[in-house]
Amino acid sequence: MKRKLASAIVIAGMMVSVAACGGNDGNESKDAGPDSWKGQTLTVWTMDGSAPPQWSKDVQAAFEEKTGAKLKFEIQKWDGIQQKITTALSEDNPPDVLEVGNTQTPAYAATGGLADLGDLKRSIGADWTASVSKSSVYEGKQYAAPWYFANRVVVYNKRIWDQAGIKTTPKTRDEFLKDLDTIGKKTDAEPIYLPGQNWYFLDGLIVGQGGDLVRKQGDKYVSNLADPKVAAAMEIYKKYAAYSKAPKDKDEATPQQATVFAKGKTGAFIGMGWEAATAVQADKSIEKDLGYFTIPGATADKPEGVFLGGSNLAVAQNSKKRSLAEEFLKIALSDQYEGELAKLSGVIPNKESLESNLKGNAAAEAAAPGASVGGTTPLIPEWAAVENTPNPIKSYMTAVLNGKSPAAAAKDVEGEINRRLAQQN
Repeated sequence: MKRKLASAIVIAGMMVSVAACGGNDGNESKDAGPDSWKGQTLTVWTMDGSAPPQWSKDVQAAFEEKTGAKLKFEIQKWDGIQQKITTALSEDNPPDVLEVGNTQTPAYAATGGLADLGDLKRSIGADWTASVSKSSVYEGKQYAAPWYFANRVVVYNKRIWDQAGIKTTPKTRDEFLKDLDTIGKKTDAEPIYLPGQNWYFLDGLIVGQGGDLVRKQGDKYVSNLADPKVAAAMEIYKKYAAYSKAPKDKDEATPQQATVFAKGKTGAFIGMGWEAATAVQADKSIEKDLGYFTIPGATADKPEGVFLGGSNLAVAQNSKKRSLAEEFLKIALSDQYEGELAKLSGVIPNKESLESNLKGNAAAEAAAPGASVGGTTPLIPEWAAVENTPNPIKSYMTAVLNGKSPAAAAKDVEGEINRRLAQQN
């Protein structure tokens, strides 16, 4: 789970164009429909850890019963997957359906390798949650369908909060900051572990402020890091970080924040629900003290913005079984099987109406409210290069935490961001 979600939300590099080899030349390459399905085999690529075995078994049975075709799931490893998918989409006989990271979808769509699924959206996607469906759209066209998602929550140590005399979890940002202050005054624990470069938490704060990291200048994208809305988000981050002793120049994986939390001397951290399992693996005694709550926003009626990581399902433009592929998507994304996926894996489903399937999973229940107000990094192919190491936005964060104004820190790195945005696919 950890590897799956981390990979789903991190783009390793820019995609190379496959348009010359497998672009949309007007030939839809569709099969003849239901009359031709019997005896065919549909190939679906899913990533390691994404589809629970029971879900795959149930979907396969339903698909084969309805269509008379065979369904073949092929599990892919995350290492090297971007190049593997790019190559596959350029071939004459690609996998028919592919799982693609949500923030990666625009880059694949830009190559011409994905089929337009507008008809599918109209038939089954009317009530997809807008925030999770956004990443499957590129230049106004539906090139994928939203599948599953996850976002950050507050993981907290109930024992420490009890020691501080805090009886309820906070419902607003100010209440949360007040609770952290109380922990700092009434216990010997570090109120929150928040390293200076927890970049995806900052991205969620930017979403919450209504900001964006890029803006259009003529026919190209340029940095928007100097936007006052981005600065406001960074100032919120700085308020939280003031209660942490974590390094200002490291991210949440250096060291793994869950292993720091497992030592039992930290009130809370902001992370993915699965990170609690990492903490328990490091020290099982922490398990009894684990608690979760939604990251609170400015007011009690609206949670904080969060980065939504996850995956979409797409159909290869060169697939010869397009109608059969769409039939698979109708089954896999139906309320029955989308709900089953959420229940088995604890991931956020593509419809708010299906979030009841998360009941009993404390981490998932805490994450669900943030999904409707969440967002992603800029959904443009050019964005991938910006996050390559060293990530200039992480440098910006450290500079602000060390005393620079957001405006000055943004000025220091915007040239590098613009250089990366100008790179060609």
